[in-house]
Amino acid sequence: MKPRYSSVAVVIPARNEEELIGRCLDSVLVAAAAVALPVSITVVADGCTDNTVEIARGYPGVHVVELEAANVGSARRRGVEVALGAASSTVWIANTDADSFVPANWLVEQLRLAHRGIELVIGTVRPNFADLSPVQVRAWSATHPTGVANGHVHGANLGVSARLYEEVGGYPELPEHEDVDLVARCAAVNAVTIATARCEVTTSGRQYGRTDGGYARFLREDLLAAVPSERTPS
Repeated sequence: MKPRYSSVAVVIPARNEEELIGRCLDSVLVAAAAVALPVSITVVADGCTDNTVEIARGYPGVHVVELEAANVGSARRRGVEVALGAASSTVWIANTDADSFVPANWLVEQLRLAHRGIELVIGTVRPNFADLSPVQVRAWSATHPTGVANGHVHGANLGVSARLYEEVGGYPELPEHEDVDLVARCAAVNAVTIATARCEVTTSGRQYGRTDGGYARFLREDLLAAVPSERTPS
């Protein structure tokens, strides 16, 4: 029997994102307004020393949780715990990042798939081209065709049913790749999963992130390496 969802919980970890958290929340609120279900928005301010907390609390209805873990896995896990509370397994959990902004159809598309029986949605992500060099933009475009679901896992665009999330034990308290770990455990229980490019999220194209690895390292080191013609001559 296909699951029926009663509400949506959006969870957003943030660490010193005062410059970008407003844009993120503006976009999430637009996406939330496009669906009929109640939508909660939880921002987990993890070790913030800037104005992230104050900015997020300026948005009516946004719940801000403060944490001092400096660990994105812990932040995501805590955010889901708070968002779900004692709620039933009929909650859909939509995940993004504070340095990202979502399209207006983000939740519409995730819920469309969820009501078809999908329990894990892996959405595409692209960097903000304004943050990249022309060479990086060309390399990205050459390796990431528009509209193609590549199945790459990004916490900035990930949807999962609360039932499945709880079955596999939730986000691990890892400093990075907590999203990949969660998806791997979902695959291990043969969760009904789909990759989609229909609700692509745009994320920061910064070259140095909050950890040594992750998306920033990919943009800085791996992107040009994947396109030999764009490598800088030595």
